[in-house]
Amino acid sequence: MKIEGEKVLVTGADGFIGSHLAEGLIKAGADVRALVLYNSMGSWGWLEKSEYVKDMEIVAGDVRDPHCCNNIAKDIDVIFNLAALIAIPYSYTAPNSYVDTNIIGALNICQAARTNSVSRVLQISTSEVYGTAQYVPINEKHPLQPQSPYSASKIGSDALAMSFYNSFALPVIIARPFNTYGPRQSARAIIPTIITQIATGQSELKLGNTSPTRDMSYVSDTCRGLIMLAECERAVGKTVNIGSNFEISIGEIVSKIKHLMNSDIDILSDEERIRPPISEVERLWCDNSLVRELTGFEPRCDIDAGLKKTIDWFSDNDNLAYYKGDIYNV
Repeated sequence: MKIEGEKVLVTGADGFIGSHLAEGLIKAGADVRALVLYNSMGSWGWLEKSEYVKDMEIVAGDVRDPHCCNNIAKDIDVIFNLAALIAIPYSYTAPNSYVDTNIIGALNICQAARTNSVSRVLQISTSEVYGTAQYVPINEKHPLQPQSPYSASKIGSDALAMSFYNSFALPVIIARPFNTYGPRQSARAIIPTIITQIATGQSELKLGNTSPTRDMSYVSDTCRGLIMLAECERAVGKTVNIGSNFEISIGEIVSKIKHLMNSDIDILSDEERIRPPISEVERLWCDNSLVRELTGFEPRCDIDAGLKKTIDWFSDNDNLAYYKGDIYNV
């Protein structure tokens, strides 16, 4: 399957990865229907200022509603289900919301895809389902460890989607990106947290634990990997990691950003930002050999180039105005 000319639904298109993916699909020649979360302000999230929004069909709704999902899946060839609650700290406070959006939402999308004979469903997972690495690099056979209500909800949504492949032959792919960063990312994520605090002139850089390691991918690489998987017949029925096969600690990321932003800001350990000890995922490092073997995917943007692009975007005052660098974003 080639994505060009296909009718594609992107849920969560108003969010960070979803907005970039919707734009990437337009560039690839797809016909895009973008689901944004209904709200009283009529906001389309990050799609509001996209130069490609005029080429999309924007629909406001909610994946928690099965009737909405059935309606938006009509005449669709491929679904990318990115609609999810993803903030780990908030999942400690509101775990029911994560079950409703992430698990029930995935169920509704799969039911709608089955009813409407959708040709391909990509359920977007997360490396958080692996928990702290038992071995590295982490391949798709690594045990799943629910170290937060968020990761538990994503384990559940992935399993539910795969059950539709096994039970009903729904053509499902579980795409499992490792940590993605770039323009538009939420301030609750580590890289925007660092950049916005420095860019807004804070006197101290308030952070949680800086020893954990992550496998970081620039958002354009993640989106390209998702599109390549959607086009890959051999990926159907499989779970596939997307990552850089490169491990870096939070502390090293801090040093790189401080250097790129010419900052000598001191780091202050903020207890509010530290996860409960057993909940902290200490190490993530992606084995991306399966996605390379299936699709030929290779990351194109290394960490230094990606951080530079991200800093440039956040440092624009028009973009920085969307963020509150002086408060802790849960």
